[in-house]
Amino acid sequence: MSTLANKPIADAVDVACTADELVVTLADGRRVSAPLAWFPRLLRATPAQRTKWRLIGRGVGIHWDDVDEDISIRSLLAS
Repeated sequence: MSTLANKPIADAVDVACTADELVVTLADGRRVSAPLAWFPRLLRATPAQRTKWRLIGRGVGIHWDDVDEDISIRSLLAS
């Protein structure tokens, strides 16, 4: 059994939202983006609410308290 199966694909280090896109910077330097339409809670959130995020699990996920949204980096990369 490989131990790599339990390791995260990448860790997030920064998050930004434009008017229509979620942009995540990963520890290895990659930037991943996805349409906000994929995340209805973020889409409906105000720009100020979108800036109030925190990393969870040392960067394996992102959480927005104000809109009760969690996004895992693994699922974002799999999309």
